[in-house]
Amino acid sequence: MDALWGSVSQPVIGMVHLLPLPGAPRYGGSLDAVRARALADAEALAEGGVHGLMLENFGDVPFYPAAVPPHVVACLTALACELIERVKLPLGINVLRNDGRAALGVAVACGAQFIRVNVLCGSRVADQGLIHGIAHDLLRDRMMLAADVKIFADVDVKHSASLAPRALSDEVADTLHRGLADALIVSGTGTGRPTNPEHLRAVKLAAGNAPVFIGSGVTAENIASYRAQASGFIIGTAFKPGGDAGQPVDVARVRAVMASVK
Repeated sequence: MDALWGSVSQPVIGMVHLLPLPGAPRYGGSLDAVRARALADAEALAEGGVHGLMLENFGDVPFYPAAVPPHVVACLTALACELIERVKLPLGINVLRNDGRAALGVAVACGAQFIRVNVLCGSRVADQGLIHGIAHDLLRDRMMLAADVKIFADVDVKHSASLAPRALSDEVADTLHRGLADALIVSGTGTGRPTNPEHLRAVKLAAGNAPVFIGSGVTAENIASYRAQASGFIIGTAFKPGGDAGQPVDVARVRAVMASVK
């Protein structure tokens, strides 16, 4: 992990929320418009001082529960390659809802350094139905591709519920030691919703030395409550006007959060 962030002790990863891609119900009809927004957001995040970026097909609701179609992978790859040439920051890929194998393929093709996987181990109930863990396939793909791509895995991921009560420490242990995640992500119940600090503390206690990132709800006002436990932050909504994830990134908002981090 140190190779990603150098001397930065608590990196901030800024979200590049893509507009709907071709084929999605809300696609606006212009891939050029999708590209322009993505590049503008990435440049605004970099100008504001974030330490890394994560590209995500955020606008493609309703999401496929598992594998996305080939044209989605193709669009993501083209956009990621252009973004990584334009903005010289570590890049992550998240293919919603849970196509970590596609995310890995995109990462290898464009030179991204990490991916996010919402359900690496176990199963969750979400608006897509049942989402099943993919660690058994994903880790073999990474080995086969000889890919130096880190896996950031959610624990008790947002917009979902467990199938049955289970100790959080057991979920953390399985994700790290059986799913072989490189880092964990803890979030609130939905996009932009704050992460419970007690939840974070419990995950960090169970995770030991493994990195634990906050995945939702971080703002300039509440970031101090997470700093003692969090290894880093993944921020999207707080960088947008009115906290609307669908809006463009506001450089002033990025700078305000980064000032709080420093």
